[in-house]
Amino acid sequence: MSLANKLAEERRARLGAERMLELKQAELSAANRKLGRHAKQLTEEIVETRAQVETFRNENQRVKSDLSIANEKVQVAERRLWHSIETIQDGFAFFDLDNIMIAANHAYLAVFDRLEEVAPGISYPRILQLTTEEGIVNIGDTRPSDWRAEMLHRWESPDPQPVTLRLWNDQYIRLIDQRGHGGDVVTLALNITETVRYEKELQQARKVAEAAARAKSAFLANMSHEIRTPLNGVVGMAELLTDTSMSEEQRLYVNTIKNSAEALLVIINDVLDYSKIEAEKLVLHPEPFDLERCIHEVIMLLQPTTREKGIDLLVDYDLFLPTLFLGDPGRIRQVLTNLLGNAVKFTLKGHVLVRVTGMHPEHSILTNIHITVEDTGIGIPAAKVDYIFGEFNQVEDDRNRQFEGTGLGLAISQRLISMMDGKIWVESEEGAGSAFGFQIALPMADLDEAAAPELPRGLTRGLVIDPVAVNRQIQAKQLELMGIEATCLDSGRAVLDLLNAGEGGFDVILTDHNMPEMDGLELAETLRSRGVEAPILLFSTNSSYAAQDPARQFVQGVLQKPTPRRELFARLRELAPGFVEPPPGSQPAKARAMRVLAAEDNKTNRLVFGKMIKSLDIDLRFATNGEEAVEAYADFRPDLIFMDISMPRMDGKQATIAIRAAETAQEPDAQRTPIIAMTAHAMDGDREGIMSAGLDDYLTKPLRKQAIIDHVIANCPEGARPPLPDEKGQQVG
Repeated sequence: MSLANKLAEERRARLGAERMLELKQAELSAANRKLGRHAKQLTEEIVETRAQVETFRNENQRVKSDLSIANEKVQVAERRLWHSIETIQDGFAFFDLDNIMIAANHAYLAVFDRLEEVAPGISYPRILQLTTEEGIVNIGDTRPSDWRAEMLHRWESPDPQPVTLRLWNDQYIRLIDQRGHGGDVVTLALNITETVRYEKELQQARKVAEAAARAKSAFLANMSHEIRTPLNGVVGMAELLTDTSMSEEQRLYVNTIKNSAEALLVIINDVLDYSKIEAEKLVLHPEPFDLERCIHEVIMLLQPTTREKGIDLLVDYDLFLPTLFLGDPGRIRQVLTNLLGNAVKFTLKGHVLVRVTGMHPEHSILTNIHITVEDTGIGIPAAKVDYIFGEFNQVEDDRNRQFEGTGLGLAISQRLISMMDGKIWVESEEGAGSAFGFQIALPMADLDEAAAPELPRGLTRGLVIDPVAVNRQIQAKQLELMGIEATCLDSGRAVLDLLNAGEGGFDVILTDHNMPEMDGLELAETLRSRGVEAPILLFSTNSSYAAQDPARQFVQGVLQKPTPRRELFARLRELAPGFVEPPPGSQPAKARAMRVLAAEDNKTNRLVFGKMIKSLDIDLRFATNGEEAVEAYADFRPDLIFMDISMPRMDGKQATIAIRAAETAQEPDAQRTPIIAMTAHAMDGDREGIMSAGLDDYLTKPLRKQAIIDHVIANCPEGARPPLPDEKGQQVG
């Protein structure tokens, strides 16, 4: 090989080695750079790890500090809790799932009289055993084993009921145990010794108060009976005297006696009712009743007073409102009597109007009834309106000092309406009159009589004659709602002027009795003399007097004013074309008189009773005590019995029980004899006690003549002559 080639080859080898060196140097540099980066990364990680370690160290220190503070707080809270539990006088303890005591306060442990065994770690059954062995609890005559079994059974129940224990030292402990979800039981032992002692004192005080209340009730009942018994003779005799021939001076004396006795009766009733309300002994007795009839019964009682004063009593009962409801008719009648009585008392001229409206909301069984008593009396000053509903309150001024009263009527009415969940109000203008109203909600009675009466057909035009504009409006509204076109006039002279003008063609004429210049009967006679053949109905506040007038023959009917709408409908239907009157001979002949037995020990009351019904065609017999009444029932076989309740030897309730037993023994399926109670007992609860003896109805003394006659007529049996043969089963007037 030539030198040149060797040199060239060495040069190439040197160049290759240099390139290899450069390459290795580059790789080494890259490796150094990589190592540097890795070292840097490790350095950063070390720094970060050191920071985290420092952070964790700080947090750990802080947690340790917080935990130490929390532990201190827990210890303080636990110490305070147990200090509080130890401070209270009631015992506290809790047991685990195995009925082992975990802890208890001093009050709980003190009951066991420092028995060292009773401490945390003792079982509940062992506590019960020590309780009976040491005589800690007074268990009476109960066997210790039975008592422990009963207490353990209670303890193991899911929801232990509280129990009261009497300790040996006459202290009372009430145990209240509560079982938790895990089975642990917390028990409280409440010391109720003072409560038990207080309850005993209350019971003793209650017995004393009840005894005082019974004494008061007995006193009121006895006073009511003792006053009503002679008052029955006073009112009854005065009422009988008014039906006899007397001079004007004698009639004045008799009316004064009667009015004074009735005023005394009102005072007695007010005091009795107020005492019952204050004692919360007055209760309501709902029963089906006819509201419209109830109103007219009150109106009838006040008619004599209104006739004397020359004022009109009017009733405007909504024709679309039902009349039969479920409520306490006696208390509703009492409220109406108070409101109407006040209206009549404070009205010297004009009229008193009872307006009844109502509404039956959908989806309700109750009917909202609004009753308003409007008068044209002296009125009430605006400043005194809210004052009149207070007890013993009356509006005192120079005009009304002439009116007497207890001042309890409106207060009692307000309380009664409140008991019925209603409200009562008054609107008044001094010198112009007042309007007292109340609203109650009553369910309708589900009776057959609730069906609407059949309206008259064939009557299209009617003539109404009445000097009072309000009464004309009421009667016109009643006729128009029945499809009868009404023409209203205020006097008989106006009727004659209408006829002279050629007007006429009326199908029915309704006229008032008492009218100036020409009364209703005189008008009827004049119309007949002029050839008017339309039927005439006369409305009178004294229908019995009008029925005896010779001019009665010119009218087709005499109606008591105001007239219930059912009676008006019935009379108009009878007057309508096509109505057929039942033949007078359709009823079978009745041979014997109705037999009535009256048991009454008071001689004066027997005299009054006999005089009151002397006009009736009946066979009346008296008994002076209960034994005589039972004997008379056996041989007299009465159709009706009036039974006094307070009689010697055998009272009315005992006699009634004996009569009912005799009825059942002799004829079990026979119709029972109606027995009506006559009594001076008027306290709340007397009626229930009397009716429970087997009586059928209840009359309170002083007795009312019309009430007795109504009972006789209503209970006249088949086979006996009617007590009033000239009437259609009802007493006129």
